[in-house]
Amino acid sequence: MTNTDVHPTTRAAIVARTGKDGTIPLPRRPFPKWFRETGWRHIIGIAMLVFAAFPLLYVLSASLNPGGTLVTANSLFSTVDLGSYVELFNRPQQPYAAWFANTLVIGLSSAAGTVLLGALAAYAFSRMRFTGRRFGLMTLLLVQMFPQLLAMVAIFLLMSAIADIFPAIGLNSQIGLIMVYLGGALGVNTYLMYGFFNTVPASIDEAAKIDGAGHARIFFTIILRLVAPILAVVGLLSFLGTMSEFVIASVILVDPEKQTLAVGLYQFISQETSRNWSVFAAGAVLAALIPMGLFLALQRFIVGGLTAGSVK
Repeated sequence: MTNTDVHPTTRAAIVARTGKDGTIPLPRRPFPKWFRETGWRHIIGIAMLVFAAFPLLYVLSASLNPGGTLVTANSLFSTVDLGSYVELFNRPQQPYAAWFANTLVIGLSSAAGTVLLGALAAYAFSRMRFTGRRFGLMTLLLVQMFPQLLAMVAIFLLMSAIADIFPAIGLNSQIGLIMVYLGGALGVNTYLMYGFFNTVPASIDEAAKIDGAGHARIFFTIILRLVAPILAVVGLLSFLGTMSEFVIASVILVDPEKQTLAVGLYQFISQETSRNWSVFAAGAVLAALIPMGLFLALQRFIVGGLTAGSVK
């Protein structure tokens, strides 16, 4: 049917409803129907956004309030002063800069070690067949049911005994803390990587072996590039877990110059007579910048890395 076959009244109605771009807009739904179908989702989304953003805004407001107490920070951004950020780096007895550097060194080292060792173990479980393979996988999964906190006394005694023989990796040693973190994080991360490694076709390994490549060359030159999303996810989760860990770091690291941010920041509010919540909030805001930057940089890997290994 051509335009000439359309009744003049119908053609006029179509022209009246056509927008500037030539499309015909859909009729507006009544408000009750819109709210029942999609409107309630917007309300829930806005509520969740407010629920998630309010603590962040409150901490930022407290860091800019020079009062030093949370009571004076109840009025968001009523006072804006950068004095807490300046004071944060002018306390010799509480070296925030050293805590920040220690956290970066320990977090990045733990993340790199976790990714490397976990990937090696996951590759072995995924590509090689050996006696005890299934038992090893089940053991890794079962061990993770018990958190490291339950072994805190055993870890302390072990590190104390090691310090008598090798002080560099014993108690009050950052290297020793990194080794403790590596031992506790390998299990779950290995199992997570194992599921992702299984999604990589084994025919790629077979083709490389025909060309004369061994397991080491296949792993470092081929497999690692194909499983980059899960490596980024494991590295990010390991780094975030190390930054926020408090109990083990507070037990192993004794000297203030060797402590991490989670342990050091507690000193600002641990003493009853010298609590300064403004400085504490300023330190928390600065400490959140690096995880936020890493999350934004690795965001495109996170969803794929977490879901691709769930289905083979």
